[in-house]
Amino acid sequence: MATNHFYTGSMLMIVAPSGAGKSSLVNALLEKDPSLQLSISCTTRAPRPGEVNGREYHFLTEAEFKARRDAGDFLEWAEVHGNFYGTSRSWIEGQMQAGKDVILEIDWQGARQIQKLVPSATWIFILPPSLETLEDRLKKRAQDDEATIQKRIAAAKEELAHVREAHYLVINDLFEAALFELRQIISATRLRADCQLARHQDLAQQLGVLSN
Repeated sequence: MATNHFYTGSMLMIVAPSGAGKSSLVNALLEKDPSLQLSISCTTRAPRPGEVNGREYHFLTEAEFKARRDAGDFLEWAEVHGNFYGTSRSWIEGQMQAGKDVILEIDWQGARQIQKLVPSATWIFILPPSLETLEDRLKKRAQDDEATIQKRIAAAKEELAHVREAHYLVINDLFEAALFELRQIISATRLRADCQLARHQDLAQQLGVLSN
């Protein structure tokens, strides 16, 4: 899967430090646009209460995960706290072949791995308006103690060092403005020549401009 020339859908990788509002923006995008599909990662960790296989994650045994990894079915994978996580190549290909634009909520390391395999993937980085705002948002979530919040701030600074690797930057200061900008990026991505030619193959053939 080196390009998406033969797919009518696109791949959109959304990267952001914790507290930048990535998940809220992605959820709003999915509500407004039914042709978007959120990538569901595979994991070997046990389901938490209320989680459903195929909704939050595709839950696999370690043997199943390693077999698929060794077969090359993951665009990227990592081991975190003793559990494996991966992005399924075959699942994403199926969605894109069906005309879905696939959104991946991912960290910069995963985005970099995928970019090497899929150069046509669009990398969007969500930025907070300031580190002070980021810290304030983390505190208002009331999910972490002060030590954990400071670790997240330190991790955010490391992530922000990779901003220039992205294709687009969206500053999430005013939520509706950031959402509008994300929708504009997605619209532009859908108008890429390779995607358009894949969608309109009859016209491309008639005009003699078939994609390779």
